[in-house]
Amino acid sequence: MISLRKFFKPGPDPREAMRPLWDAVIAAARRPHWYVEGGVPDTLDGRFDMVSLVMALVLHRIDEDPAQALAGVQFTELFVSDMDGQMRQIGFGDMVVGKQIGRMVGALGGRLGAYRAPDGSEELREALVRNLWRGKAPADAHLDHVVAEIGALRRALTAMPVADLVAADRLPVDHA
Repeated sequence: MISLRKFFKPGPDPREAMRPLWDAVIAAARRPHWYVEGGVPDTLDGRFDMVSLVMALVLHRIDEDPAQALAGVQFTELFVSDMDGQMRQIGFGDMVVGKQIGRMVGALGGRLGAYRAPDGSEELREALVRNLWRGKAPADAHLDHVVAEIGALRRALTAMPVADLVAADRLPVDHA
């Protein structure tokens, strides 16, 4: 008897090629300077907001190279998959996870647009206050720190070829 298993055996998940970059985004978003010098709330929401911020900057850079469009899609799919797993680990049930993931993807989409604002611009500063501090203005030093770090990260990403970024296991600006 012929086994059909060999015909339906799933291959490796192609999104996994993006895992090192995803892990690098998570590591960069968890750097203490965002929460200490930047004053971003070190809460579940604050951590999500930082992951979304760093991810948006990386996706902006990937989008600059049309040849890497699939990598951008796979990278975003890892975000969705990871957020789904995180929601389930926290204890959300199947009925709620889909709605929450939809909200998270919507939030990421909004941030992708908002974080295209030029470095140091009032538009970027307003988007950061709205998203990182939920509309409550932080101390000027906190906002200034986050704005400066975003500029540094964008410059470093711009200096890196997109193909190298897609294959990276760390981001080009890395605090100790």
